[in-house]
Amino acid sequence: MATSEAVLQVLGGSLPSLFGSDNSFRKLGSSHTSRSFIRIRKKRGSKCVNFLNCSNISYRAIRVDCFQSIRQSVHGDITHSYLRSVNCKCQQADSASSFASEKGNGSWISDNDQSFDTVLGNTPSVMQFETVRELKVGEEDFQSNGSLRPNVSAEDTLNRIAGNSIEDEAWELLRESMVYYCGSPVGTIAAKDPTSSTADVLNYDQVFIRDFIPSGIAFLLKGEYEIVRNFILHTLQLQSWEKTMDCHSPGQGLMPASFKVRTVPLDGDDSATEEVLDPDFGEAAIGRVAPVDSGLWWIILLRAYGKSSGDLSVQERIDVQTGIKMILRLCLADGFDMFPTLLVTDGSCMIDRRMGIHGHPLEIQALFHSALLCAREMLTPEDGSADLIRALNNRLVALSFHIREYYWIDMKKLNEIYRYQTEEYSYDAVNKFNIYPDQISPWLVDWMPSKGGYLIGNLQPAHMDFRFFSLGNLWSIVCSLTTDDQSHAILDLIEAKWTDLVADMPFKICYPALEGQEWKIITGCDPKNTPWSYHNGGAWPTLLWQVTFICRS
Repeated sequence: MATSEAVLQVLGGSLPSLFGSDNSFRKLGSSHTSRSFIRIRKKRGSKCVNFLNCSNISYRAIRVDCFQSIRQSVHGDITHSYLRSVNCKCQQADSASSFASEKGNGSWISDNDQSFDTVLGNTPSVMQFETVRELKVGEEDFQSNGSLRPNVSAEDTLNRIAGNSIEDEAWELLRESMVYYCGSPVGTIAAKDPTSSTADVLNYDQVFIRDFIPSGIAFLLKGEYEIVRNFILHTLQLQSWEKTMDCHSPGQGLMPASFKVRTVPLDGDDSATEEVLDPDFGEAAIGRVAPVDSGLWWIILLRAYGKSSGDLSVQERIDVQTGIKMILRLCLADGFDMFPTLLVTDGSCMIDRRMGIHGHPLEIQALFHSALLCAREMLTPEDGSADLIRALNNRLVALSFHIREYYWIDMKKLNEIYRYQTEEYSYDAVNKFNIYPDQISPWLVDWMPSKGGYLIGNLQPAHMDFRFFSLGNLWSIVCSLTTDDQSHAILDLIEAKWTDLVADMPFKICYPALEGQEWKIITGCDPKNTPWSYHNGGAWPTLLWQVTFICRS
């Protein structure tokens, strides 16, 4: 619960204010040097708090008699590791100044931790924060006489303590995946699998724009702004790089899909080396597809950084303002399309392999709407931006109407489609996209609940993709692309179809999976996207933070 509330703070406190001009955002707490943290973490021998380098430690025993009967069956020896309180004053780390917050303790700390400085007597380090939190988790369930409080079971207490252990382990893994450029953190690699060989890595050892978003949000919640700021500015520099494929260059403003830090010999001196950023704009990607979503995610993260850190100087920089405008001009450029939605090829977003989403996929439209709202709040008012802002506002109105009106499907809309007349040539046609009722899949009739609905995956002339795409629906709620009634209906559907969408391994990226002849034709017999794998109905736990966010909103 604390995590979801913190996400709400990072993204503005409420859904509309994520992109609004609300200046009452809360500032996060202290930041620190990531490498120092990693160095200290690696020195510890276990998950318990006695790894701290303390000048004065006193242990006070806690009665654990009531845990004896369940200790082995629940969490083994976890009682011995955690059910101790520590009262210590830690020695200063070598980089103590890097642990201190320039803005003091932020309001992101929960009420139970407001006595932080009182407990430790100084500005807390990350290590001290973990100590206090573990101490509180272990003590708050006990009465003064050492017995458990009423209505608090021993198993619940152990589960909560174990939860902190899992969170610590997750942070340790995340920090091990950090990438450094010239000594500064610039992102996290896409995947870190210690069992994989170098030959099997492909491009998973690179920093992907879209994959860094959940990592960036996590760092913002921790108050570690440096890595997010560096990521934003370094990827912006890559935007201006020359990018060609077979003598053809895409439009200006395209952001890379990923980048890698490489060490190369210094010009004129073979004995010296330097680090360089090597971006991939799709010319080396599998399938050679340009990443349409990268620029949209970049704008969204830039807005989240400003709101959470309070540092608006980054978005006000001339180069950053230019980068925003280049992305907007690329997305708002005139074309042949009659619809306000973005027309893209297959594999141009999170689903970056052939999955039949070419055209106007929902995920891209939701991110597009979100980026337009963020950009409108960040663009500085000047004569050169007037036309761009006007086009942006017009597109927002048309896009939101189009998605809410034509992408929405529920039992009522399904019955309307069954009664559609086809081949209507008229300005007043009801079946504007000439959808044939026979294309409604049998699974949809059985799957659609009486209460609830969702946004379909794609819409083109004579084609509606009725698959449920999770990211598109979830992010449509986050950025208020859906109406309030539609947002609640999507949540109702997720609840009603929890077994199909969540089950034992959350969260399905889409439902249902392509199978049989349909899989062969649409994916091209892709061995990675076999039914219920990867992009074809596979489970993606990274979607859970968005589920949590919209449920708490």
